[in-house]
Amino acid sequence: MSKSDIKIINGTIITPYRIIKSGELFLRNGKIEAVSETSIDAPDAQIIDANGQYIAPGFVDIHVHGGGGSDFMDDRVEAFLGVAETHVRYGTTAMLPTVLTSTKAEIIRSLERYEKAAADNTRGSRFLGVHIEGPYFSMEQRGAQDPRYIRDPDPAEYFEILNSSSSIRRWSVAPEKKGAIPFGKILRERNILPSIAHSDALYSDVADAFENGYSLVTHLYSAMSGVTRRNAFRYGGVIEAAYLIDELDVEIIADGKHLPAELLRLVYKIKGPDRAALITDAMRAAAMPEGNSILGSLTDGMEVLVEDGVAKLPDRSAFAGSTATADRLIRTMRGLAGIPLLDAVRMMTATPARILGLQGSIGTLVPGKDADVVIFDEDIRIKMTIVQGRIVYDSHAHDAKNTFQEKITI
Repeated sequence: MSKSDIKIINGTIITPYRIIKSGELFLRNGKIEAVSETSIDAPDAQIIDANGQYIAPGFVDIHVHGGGGSDFMDDRVEAFLGVAETHVRYGTTAMLPTVLTSTKAEIIRSLERYEKAAADNTRGSRFLGVHIEGPYFSMEQRGAQDPRYIRDPDPAEYFEILNSSSSIRRWSVAPEKKGAIPFGKILRERNILPSIAHSDALYSDVADAFENGYSLVTHLYSAMSGVTRRNAFRYGGVIEAAYLIDELDVEIIADGKHLPAELLRLVYKIKGPDRAALITDAMRAAAMPEGNSILGSLTDGMEVLVEDGVAKLPDRSAFAGSTATADRLIRTMRGLAGIPLLDAVRMMTATPARILGLQGSIGTLVPGKDADVVIFDEDIRIKMTIVQGRIVYDSHAHDAKNTFQEKITI
């Protein structure tokens, strides 16, 4: 066995359906080799003593814009790397970098920057592809998306974007927009996930979209229609459709600000941990001091105010982005909403992995899957993050490049 072999001992292991106390996890060649309730024979492996703390799958964030002072809309490859290095400290081992509503040229440039960054990303959360959020949205439900760039789906435009990169993994669209249904079909043909977002749709619009490939609702409750009245008659909106269509997945910003405890519990009760994923939707102010910040690019973004643990429009009339990290989401679900830890972790690991079709490689601690692992204490404070078998963050060393030690006690 080589020095790259890692055996984690004396930990409380969170498996897909149970918790193993005083268990052991063996990682070899970047994969999970064994999960055991008894001692694993690996005499030459590096030993990590979890000291009774939790050993969980690495967190999977399928909707994140930035963190640590950088945003994926910044015109710098270093911004992508900086965001990844920020969030890995909070347990995110895999992420879907998300770009905002913008011009066609800027979206294409963001894709180019992503591909350059992906080739050099060795110290942070690994990249799973790009999520394009916009620009085909409802003006009435635009939220903090820049109204200058909101428009209807244009085949000439989106085909150029699609043909410019093979890295697009997901695209969020308002399904009631003219041309959105055929666009969703095209995305599915290219194995890209169509998601419903910033939408003023009625239930019937969502049902039509679901039947034509849209299978996820972007940040449920945020920037979308609920029950509405038209010509005296009431109609269900996107929120009601998300609950009524059992197979429709949802994601929620569980930062304790965007949704109160009762709505977090309602989502959990109706959709369950297998259909609801936790997302940070974090902007550049995540893991940064509160104060003035920018949503989107530094040169063309929107000024926001960060206070009370969330970003707001300068007039404080609405939220303008999340400053959450993944550990905070699980803490919120467990503490504020009273959700069992096993289910809260599932919503941050197995469920988002399955939504992206990656359940065969990430999201659970199962032999044969990638060795993406996080160790945290009872308060969900991250002690160590391992990405594909490499120790990328150690809270004691504060340096991913720390020298090899035969045994590390957390």
